[in-house]
Amino acid sequence: MAIKDDVTQALAGLPDPAGGGSLLATGRAAGIVVKDDGQVGLVLAVDGLDKTAAERLQAQVEAAVRRLPGVTAARIILTADRAAAPAGAARPRETTVPGIRKLVAVASGKGGVGKSTVAANLAFALARAGQAVGLLDADIYGPSVPTLLGITGRARVEHDRLQPESRHGIKALSMGMMTDPGKAIVWRGPMASSALVQMVEQCDWGALDVLVIDLPPGTGDVQLTLAQKLKPDGAVIVSTPQDLALIDARRAVAMFGEVGVRVLGVVENMAGYCCPQCGHVSDPFGHGGAETEAQAMGVPFLGRIPLQMAVRTASETAQPIGGETGAQFDEIARSVMVTVGL
Repeated sequence: MAIKDDVTQALAGLPDPAGGGSLLATGRAAGIVVKDDGQVGLVLAVDGLDKTAAERLQAQVEAAVRRLPGVTAARIILTADRAAAPAGAARPRETTVPGIRKLVAVASGKGGVGKSTVAANLAFALARAGQAVGLLDADIYGPSVPTLLGITGRARVEHDRLQPESRHGIKALSMGMMTDPGKAIVWRGPMASSALVQMVEQCDWGALDVLVIDLPPGTGDVQLTLAQKLKPDGAVIVSTPQDLALIDARRAVAMFGEVGVRVLGVVENMAGYCCPQCGHVSDPFGHGGAETEAQAMGVPFLGRIPLQMAVRTASETAQPIGGETGAQFDEIARSVMVTVGL
């Protein structure tokens, strides 16, 4: 924490070029992350600044961070999606989303662990519990929610606001509803981050108890912007039991901790395969690794989701997972509801 404290102090000593105090006081600099190897990352809002002023401020912040003891590299992520504040006034540190009571992010340290399947079925389970639920597919580079929910076609726009689609009692919006199927989305981090915030704030969600946000895998620009701009009430981390996935899950937990987002718990996905013919249970990805890791990190373990044909079939037919696995998602949803205060 010493490096983070030094970075915070350095930023507190740099004035906001638009006035109103230091970069920290105005909220222009936020989302500080320090990795174990001394790499420092932070988000720097440049709204209200011309190109020359923005580049000058970026260089000033980077130089101030790089000269600190223990810092091996500085990564300054520029964003321009924050509303400008009047000169001399403090900038708001949080963005409120009218009509949405709680925001819950579903994240993973790496791809291929079934994060989107968990996000969709967590949303279904919250709806079964009587909550008004929205699901935002913020996995901009690999949107899966349209397939999981059976949504085809483009998102509608009415009165300059995106209209979510309703499936199985939840409202959903995905980047996959705004691009041609099969077309690659090649965006740099700031553009992707800005798109995420706009999808939350410019969609006609109506009144929601909770919006579940399916994040891209990893710990990059989009996650940092989410923490800075939207202030989710918590994050659910998805991992398989294998060591490689757990290493990345540990990084995801650390990243959310660094930016002040509460980790609601860890879900172990693909936890054991039961042969439908003989009933024998095998563990192709190992067993219990996510629970052990959650205990080591001091975060709740929310439960296990098995590797089974019923999960694949439900996903491919755009149906909520039922049976014992559906009941497990109901338990996970109850834990999330209690923790975030629903």
